[in-house]
Amino acid sequence: MSSSATVHYRADGSVETAAVEPLYPMATVVYFQCVFAAITLILVAGSLLGRMSFLAWMIFVPLWLTFSYTVGAFSLWGGGFLFHWGVIDYCGGYVIHVSAGIAGFTAAYWVGPRAQKDRERFPPNNILFTLTGAGLLWMGWAGFNGGGPYAANSVASMAVLNTNICTAMSLIVWTCLDVIFFKKPSVVGAVQGMITGLVCITPAAGVVQGWAALVMGVLAGSIPWYTMMILHKRSKILQRVDDTLGVFHTHGVAGLLGGLLTGLFAEPTLCNLFLPVADSRGAFYGGAGGAQFGKQIAGGLFVVAWNVAVTSLICLAINLLVPLRMPDDKLEVGDDAVHGEEAYALWGDGEMYDVTKHGSDAAVAPVVV
Repeated sequence: MSSSATVHYRADGSVETAAVEPLYPMATVVYFQCVFAAITLILVAGSLLGRMSFLAWMIFVPLWLTFSYTVGAFSLWGGGFLFHWGVIDYCGGYVIHVSAGIAGFTAAYWVGPRAQKDRERFPPNNILFTLTGAGLLWMGWAGFNGGGPYAANSVASMAVLNTNICTAMSLIVWTCLDVIFFKKPSVVGAVQGMITGLVCITPAAGVVQGWAALVMGVLAGSIPWYTMMILHKRSKILQRVDDTLGVFHTHGVAGLLGGLLTGLFAEPTLCNLFLPVADSRGAFYGGAGGAQFGKQIAGGLFVVAWNVAVTSLICLAINLLVPLRMPDDKLEVGDDAVHGEEAYALWGDGEMYDVTKHGSDAAVAPVVV
């Protein structure tokens, strides 16, 4: 089964011919979109690590995917009302990253914080693996954003170039801010800056010029840095909610920032190649650009409000059936160890659940949820 090629129009109204086959398999599109949905849930999980019941998570995943993610995806990508109104989300700044950041933060509120000792000491697992994963993520994002038009055309090529420009600048800015305020650079900080750059450019990648991607990189490396490093310590609500991996900052804030900046910097010619609404443009280009910025604000607010409401309802409903949170005595053992498994079996207090003790009663210990 196949779908017709995506049609892009040049400024003079002529059709741009993609340098690929005119048809692409529907199975490819299905898989591409399934991966988008899957990565969004993985990001949400980053806010809930270390204390959410595994059974509750298994219930949460299909409910949230159906009633929260799908609504945002179809509204902005699937021919929905935001899409036809002209809200720009090139490759998921709102659909994926704002959704994940807001849903993760909301769910973390309802689940509650980790044990205090885990919040006070939470060192990276392995810096070398962090760098390896970061490199793979950066490389893979070229396919993430470059694949957005479903065609090898000028929009796709601009998206890949802008992705690298914004990400590199964001990494540099974040690292410089670490040096200025904390007197030393940080590998983890550099990776955070890389991620915020990737996230920020995602809603705009194929519809902005290179200079705009550079500006977006500066803002992507500074505004999420401020919310994570400064504002987080001053805000009572941010302190109260235990967002384990800071998904709210690196994805929620950066994604919303990218969507709003798209409303400023979206270039008319590139917009005409990609968008269903004629004469779309960012506010920087005058004309109806001010209206575009307003649409970006409205689209972002819709995604935020929908995720807060639906995620809250899902968490409250699940809590009526099973506890959202693991019992404190199990958290003392560890959320991995209670299942009889640990990433590193060199330490830990999980002996009572150790399934590696062959022939012992522990070998048939039940999975604790």
